[in-house]
Amino acid sequence: MDGPVTQVLGIGGPGVRANLTPMWFDYDGDTILINCAAHRTKTDWIRKSPRLTSLLVNPANPYHWMSIKHTVAREVSEDDPVDGPRVTSQLDKIWTKFTQQRGPYGLRDPSIDERRVLFECAIDQIALFGKP
Repeated sequence: MDGPVTQVLGIGGPGVRANLTPMWFDYDGDTILINCAAHRTKTDWIRKSPRLTSLLVNPANPYHWMSIKHTVAREVSEDDPVDGPRVTSQLDKIWTKFTQQRGPYGLRDPSIDERRVLFECAIDQIALFGKP
């Protein structure tokens, strides 16, 4: 989990089908961290249905995986005067982890003044399968 393993994030969206999104995975202790652009539809879906599932598959063995069910416990806006800098810092951290490039995060869309939201999630259940 400490390496650059991409998660597939499952979110309940409109209708009965799950919305699946490949995303960078990060955590802090027993808290799953989901960092999203505030303007994205995915962010609204998370707010409406805050029970999420992350699937992490070992890049060296697809039959070794972990499923984490988690629930949003807190939402932090990048514009928050107290905790906002932590949202930016966490984004820069995962940018470096996954791209091996120094921060700041290099995919921000300046044409819309892209702002970020960090969802801090409590773990509800973990399932493991296979051997490394």
